[in-house]
Amino acid sequence: MNTVLFQKENGVGWISLNRPDKYNSYNRDMALALQGYLDECEKDDEIRCIYLTGEGKGFCAGQDLAEASNPTPEDFGRIIDECYDPTILRLRNIEKPIIAAVNGVAAGAGANIALACDIVVAAESASFLQAFSKIGLIPDSGGTYFLPRLVGMQRAAALMMTGDKVSGKDAVAMGMAYKCFPDDTFREESRKMALTLAQMPTKGIGLTKRLLNQTFSNNLQQQLAAEKEIQMQAGSSYDFKEGVQAFLEKRKPVFKGK
Repeated sequence: MNTVLFQKENGVGWISLNRPDKYNSYNRDMALALQGYLDECEKDDEIRCIYLTGEGKGFCAGQDLAEASNPTPEDFGRIIDECYDPTILRLRNIEKPIIAAVNGVAAGAGANIALACDIVVAAESASFLQAFSKIGLIPDSGGTYFLPRLVGMQRAAALMMTGDKVSGKDAVAMGMAYKCFPDDTFREESRKMALTLAQMPTKGIGLTKRLLNQTFSNNLQQQLAAEKEIQMQAGSSYDFKEGVQAFLEKRKPVFKGK
């Protein structure tokens, strides 16, 4: 069975984690397959948005503990180096919008993979939990980086230390997710968002993502300078010219992500 499903359609790279009997728990095969599909999405100019979800009732339950039973410190390092850190870096560095459509449980590294995406949407039955503390580990996969920035230090500390479960609605209220949809419309609404983004000026969206990646390490003067430099790039893009021309001609623009 393929551990990750992939399809390219209507400008979107549709990626689905596919171990539904294990709530899509993450193992080496899944990690390498996901990284390969993310690379494909980055290189393919026809793919202008990436949609990441899980098959069955879970988004991703985190590390498959059967693959990490009785690990040595070196095993932990190898798993992080091969499976998790390269995935997180791809999600942040691909200059295309990436939606995490959290359809069910997102636990441990599974939660942090979702949080590394640009936009997180959740089903009402979805849940997020930093499960690491339950087994004596620390949050990895960028959890200690993303979660405090999204929900604040106090909430991040509490969620990581207690391992409390956060519902889809509460994730939106905390700033962990953008929107929460009823279960019966979740797939339709989340996919509609991906299709909409894929038709937008995704060159500019990718450049926006580059700036967002810099914002926490830059001071104001540095960020203003970065905005100026990157705005000059956006202003020379096909999408900008098309957007202005379409406005002047009172027609719908046809963006190409270039």
